[in-house]
Amino acid sequence: MIVCPFCRHEELIGSLYCSECGAELFYLEVSPPKTVLYENENRPGSGPTPGVAVGPAATTTAAPATLLVSLKILETGQIIPLEGSDEFTLGRISGNQPILPDIDLTPYKAYEGGVSRLHATLKIHADQITITDLGSANGTRINGKKIAAHRACLINHEDILSLGKFKVQLLIQKT
Repeated sequence: MIVCPFCRHEELIGSLYCSECGAELFYLEVSPPKTVLYENENRPGSGPTPGVAVGPAATTTAAPATLLVSLKILETGQIIPLEGSDEFTLGRISGNQPILPDIDLTPYKAYEGGVSRLHATLKIHADQITITDLGSANGTRINGKKIAAHRACLINHEDILSLGKFKVQLLIQKT
């Protein structure tokens, strides 16, 4: 069973939302992932890889690039910077809903455009960005191509995201 972190209601494993309060559950892990790291010479099924340094010589001192990400509302040209987190829920606020999106698109006529209350999630990784449709009523498209619900899809600089008929452009700047 999965226990909702907000209302403590128990749900079946695999549930995406709490049936009691509507909270997202799909980010919860039933068991922690297990990762085993091997040095090249100890990795099962292979020997050392030619041309790859092993040990202290393999470390680098260059800092990873930081991504500055924002959304441009195509209808108005307004820009919404995505700051302070590496994961953002896109949607709109309506009535007394218990879970609110991180980025509220209501002021930009999101309801008229068919944006769901919790429509999609953007995740900013070290060098890439993904979008996941949260089972929205009107779907999500990347450059006109519909994506499957609950499956992360890679998105790139200047891609057009359609949340229903509501369109935003992803802007990425590497620093």
